[in-house]
Amino acid sequence: MGAENPTKTRKLRRIREIREVRAVRYRERFKRMLRDGDILRYQGNSDEVGCYVAPRPLSKGNRYFEVTIIDTGVRGMIAVGLVPQFYKLDHQPGWLPHSVAYHADDGKLYNGNTVGQQFGPKCNQGDRIGCGIYLDSFDDGQITVFFTKNGKEVGNVEIPGSPEAFYPAVGMHSLGEEVRLDLHAEWGMEEEDGLMIVDSHEDEWARLHDVKVTGTLLEYVGKGKSIVDVGLAQARRPLSTRCHYYELEIANAGEKCYIALGLARRDYPKNRHPGWSRGSIAYHADDGKMFHGSGVGDPFGPRCFEGDIMGCGIMFPRDYISDGGDDMDDWDLDAWPKQSQVQNDLYANNDDEEEDGEDVDGRKVTVFFTRNGKVVGRREVAIPAGGFYPTIGMMSTGEKVRVDLHPLSG
Repeated sequence: MGAENPTKTRKLRRIREIREVRAVRYRERFKRMLRDGDILRYQGNSDEVGCYVAPRPLSKGNRYFEVTIIDTGVRGMIAVGLVPQFYKLDHQPGWLPHSVAYHADDGKLYNGNTVGQQFGPKCNQGDRIGCGIYLDSFDDGQITVFFTKNGKEVGNVEIPGSPEAFYPAVGMHSLGEEVRLDLHAEWGMEEEDGLMIVDSHEDEWARLHDVKVTGTLLEYVGKGKSIVDVGLAQARRPLSTRCHYYELEIANAGEKCYIALGLARRDYPKNRHPGWSRGSIAYHADDGKMFHGSGVGDPFGPRCFEGDIMGCGIMFPRDYISDGGDDMDDWDLDAWPKQSQVQNDLYANNDDEEEDGEDVDGRKVTVFFTRNGKVVGRREVAIPAGGFYPTIGMMSTGEKVRVDLHPLSG
């Protein structure tokens, strides 16, 4: 046999060294968990956390992963998120600094803290929880992490750092918990000029002023300095007998919780809170008052805070649409507090021409508001020509709401 080629020997040695380094660098880590293919099972005694950390961080080519809950076990304490490579495996993702996670058992976001923030719905057996990074945040030292439930975005959060520092992670904390892990899942991804196109639900909104839409989340992006800095979101379609109610959840109360939920005419001023100007009615979270075509509100219900769910709907007369059925729900009107009728001045062609008589624009309907599923009160008003459109106002820095325009469907 001939002498060994020194160059070839060096190359082979170098290849072995690279493989050894990669084997250490790209090695998945887990504790109190059993991995069987793409299945992760909790193997602790429910007193200690089990955690899995993927072998590779998210990247531009693989920036999203999903976990499907096969079994919630005893308590359903399953967490999905991003952590540093050498995260302590006896802590849930999101509990320690430089980690963030969405927790299935309480629907909260944990962002480097053992105290969570209200974020989204709870998740149960069969639900899919996803986590990803927006492509446009890969190069600026601040990444935007988003979470999904069953393919629909729940919300997002900005955190400092670069994507290569964050690894997919799953945490569990009770007997019987089991999930299916997909580290190469795709969600809402269509390549167009190198960008990830996400279903933002923006087409549900006809008008957006100083409000950013991300999935079902509306975020105030205005100045928040004075009463003219209102951010307004108005739905594309008015409430009807087939879709007569909508809700928002206060995801972040911001500085002042100047959040208003109500109904307004289609051409409502973009820099006025719903309820302040004619052609509108609204329930305001910060003071619990109802504003009805006036800048002065009436005492109406309790104040609302972060995590509270506010709702607004219309009780249409049974003959409102003669050729269609009425999709009324089961609100118990007899249980509502009785209120005196108010002057029917909701919508008039000219402020100076408003009178106590019938409004020329439409029939009377009953508008009602709810807080956390319980009716707060109602008011009879005249519906404007063209209908009443779901309208949300915000006015202080940091305010975010999660909106469901069809909570009674499905």
